[in-house]
Amino acid sequence: PELRVNCTCVRVPVLRSHSESITLEFERDITVEEARAALASAPGVKLVDDLGAEDAHDRFPMPMDTSDQDLIWVGRVRRDISNPEAARGITFWCCGDQIRKGAATNAVQIAKLLCE
Repeated sequence: PELRVNCTCVRVPVLRSHSESITLEFERDITVEEARAALASAPGVKLVDDLGAEDAHDRFPMPMDTSDQDLIWVGRVRRDISNPEAARGITFWCCGDQIRKGAATNAVQIAKLLCE
């Protein structure tokens, strides 16, 4: 399917894991709560997003937490305010181990799909 994604990948001196700021625009309006629920239930994703909550621990995805695992950590899920008239945009931050998920694990998962 046609999917336009606006991503930012910033290279910083960390031992492992890539991080990206991603903005998605949907065909219909979507709430932040709907986006969080979808991300939380997605396979291979760990939602770490408690900023600003009353019982918050101010946790969000960081490269040092995602090293040596297959999960992609997603957080800082928020409304994209670049177009205030449209409630279709969501922005979030994610981190994942580029060696595990970005290469080796992805290769195995793709091979399994091809064998099905």
